[in-house]
Amino acid sequence: MYLNSVLLAGDPKQGGGGMVQLVMMGAIILVFWLFMIRPQAKKAKEQKKFIEDMQKGSKVVTIAGIHGTINKINEDGTLQLEVSPGSYLKIEKSTISMEWTAALNKPEADKK
Repeated sequence: MYLNSVLLAGDPKQGGGGMVQLVMMGAIILVFWLFMIRPQAKKAKEQKKFIEDMQKGSKVVTIAGIHGTINKINEDGTLQLEVSPGSYLKIEKSTISMEWTAALNKPEADKK
């Protein structure tokens, strides 16, 4: 009977197994935060700043690939985009691609 209860309960001399699991779980959460959550939050903050800093006359590219120049920024979160002389589109500010717009506005020396 004693042998059976020792096998089921484990050796009482071995302790700290729960502590190791807790530390490992904390390490996994820390790595997940460092490599997944933090970069996404940083990119979202940069995108928000980019959208707030847009001005009339800026050349932009939408996420759909439409190139144009900002003609008017509306108060309702939209803007008027001139895609060709005299041709305008009303689009949401959030549809402007930060990466593609940066590549479009990169100086010619950097493109080569």
